Amino acid sequence: MISLDGVMQAPGGPEEDTSGSFKYGGWTAPYGDEVGGEVVQKELSQTADYLLGRKTFDIWAAYWPEHADFWPGINEGTKYVMSSTMKKSGWKNTVFIESLEDIKKLKNSEGANIQVWGSSKLIQLLLGNDLVDELCLKIYPLTLGEGKKLFDSGPIPAAFTLTESVVTSTGVIIAGYKRAGEVKTGTVGAKEQ
Repeated sequence: MISLDGVMQAPGGPEEDTSGSFKYGGWTAPYGDEVGGEVVQKELSQTADYLLGRKTFDIWAAYWPEHADFWPGINEGTKYVMSSTMKKSGWKNTVFIESLEDIKKLKNSEGANIQVWGSSKLIQLLLGNDLVDELCLKIYPLTLGEGKKLFDSGPIPAAFTLTESVVTSTGVIIAGYKRAGEVKTGTVGAKEQ
């Protein structure tokens, strides 16, 4: 979930993440509709494992273990948590990792697809090291100015192909992109010889 200017901080509620004096928590709430709800339900029904930053994990661990009725798979999927300070959790199927090398090993292993939700710093690390195969974005029709951003610290140049898209009745663009190699350049309007 991102704003037009790439902010992804605290989409779910006012108290979700107030770091940096962020005051717009819950900015996605006014844009809910049936189409968006169907997309989210489809995402939540996928079999997956999860790679999370520690801050996102803290938010999730305080909520999701008691709300499995809404997202049953979240308790069953393995939660890989990138943290240099946290080593254990009471939430089942949680594994702590510490390095980029751990992520590379995980990416090259067999098993369920690995999804990243939230975790802005972790996503930036993945984008900067060419470890993202797909982007599933919900782009909301507003700008927020300040806040944690999806592309804040510069991903590597990379091409992506649009694989699916839908626009909700409230103007949210939901788009899936797959990695499609290197960036290609050319001259606009030039004729091929």
